[in-house]
Amino acid sequence: MLVAYLLLTMSAATPKAYSIGDLAEGFSLKNVDGTIVSLSDYRDEKGVIVIFTCNHCPFAQLYEQRIIDLHRMFAPMGFPVVAINPNSPRIIPADSFEKMQERAKQKKYPFAYLIDEEQTVYPKFGATRTPHVFVLDGKRAVRYIGAIDNNAEDPNASTQRWVEQAVHALLRGEMPNPHSTKSNGCTVKKAPPPPPAPAPVPTPDTTAQRRR
Repeated sequence: MLVAYLLLTMSAATPKAYSIGDLAEGFSLKNVDGTIVSLSDYRDEKGVIVIFTCNHCPFAQLYEQRIIDLHRMFAPMGFPVVAINPNSPRIIPADSFEKMQERAKQKKYPFAYLIDEEQTVYPKFGATRTPHVFVLDGKRAVRYIGAIDNNAEDPNASTQRWVEQAVHALLRGEMPNPHSTKSNGCTVKKAPPPPPAPAPVPTPDTTAQRRR
């Protein structure tokens, strides 16, 4: 019984990651401009390119300009980028909200850059690395999961630009092929668990002492 209970509580605490075809749940997260941005804010778009990324990761930095370019290319076509930082600043101070604001201003991000402060959104998507891309269609169904392209080092040398191909397919009314690829990058930095509560201090039984 105890084993069954533990398995039940563990599965309840860890949401099942999205698969291709699953509908993404709504979320509301703080943007670098201080506003709250929700997935429902994009209800009139043809889709959304959700990218889990961050400040500190070398892979995220290598792909930074390509993420900007994706937004500039596809936002006018109805597929804007929404970037989300999944990392805990308790583990990586360079990924704090203040540092996010600095980087977004320095690099002139044209898209929303949100912080998953409570780390409740990235597990639902199943993001494990930065960057990790999830392309949603107009119904917010997940249609592509994975990497931006097949060459992190040199964008000009990439021979497969998977996100571009996926969005173009959706714009044509087709399903992306491939619909998933392996995401290469830095692992998501999860916040440490809270320290255990201190054990209660036993109080002396004064009633028993008076009876003596």
